[in-house]
Amino acid sequence: MKKTLILLACLFFVLPFPFCAQNQVPILIYHSIGEFTGQGAKELFVTPENFEKQMVYLRDHGFTLLTFENWDRIHEVDKPIFITLDDGYKNNLRVAAIFDKIRTEQFNPKATIFVISDFIGRTNRLSANEIRDLANSGSFSIQSHTATHPDLTKTTNFEKELKGAKERIQEMTGKPVIALAYPFGSVNNQIINETKKYYKFGLTTTPSPYLPQGGKDELYLLPRIYIKYSTTLDGFIKLVESG
Repeated sequence: MKKTLILLACLFFVLPFPFCAQNQVPILIYHSIGEFTGQGAKELFVTPENFEKQMVYLRDHGFTLLTFENWDRIHEVDKPIFITLDDGYKNNLRVAAIFDKIRTEQFNPKATIFVISDFIGRTNRLSANEIRDLANSGSFSIQSHTATHPDLTKTTNFEKELKGAKERIQEMTGKPVIALAYPFGSVNNQIINETKKYYKFGLTTTPSPYLPQGGKDELYLLPRIYIKYSTTLDGFIKLVESG
């Protein structure tokens, strides 16, 4: 009864957050799943131990992990959430191992990896074979992070960065590429218009959960919440439960 009253209130009044929190969809952004060894930006790492604890929390508290192919299910499932990983680092293979470890009949974890198409096969990046295996596993959606990871607001080569990346990834996986993560989160109206030619979704790094409002271009301005090296489990819980 209480949940029904809150839902009705959300429909008829503009209530301050968190009263309408159940309508919010967290889209989490990760990069490297590994121990920080002194190379790279420390905050872009999440240790495998912490990542596993975070995924177990989602499992044990009724979250449904989705990918962009089943975006429409955000209105149908309990506590929808998206796990995204940017750049296509080889250490993302640890995610597959953790998913296999914590999977149950009721919990089928999924994640989206946004790969930089021209970086595939580099020393610390996923290889073409690894990407194919992940795409065929049923647990991963492989999507685009452009061809060379430029600031799109400072480039004019949209055909290579957007269309070329999409086509190369699709040829590699044999599956549709429908989502683009903007490098550095940089986006403007021109980039949105270019992205619309090839993708159904565009993801920023605006730090908030997604709240469906039916606004113009909102699927090309999807916000994401950073999960960092310094994110504690309590901090993680606050982010996913209240945005």
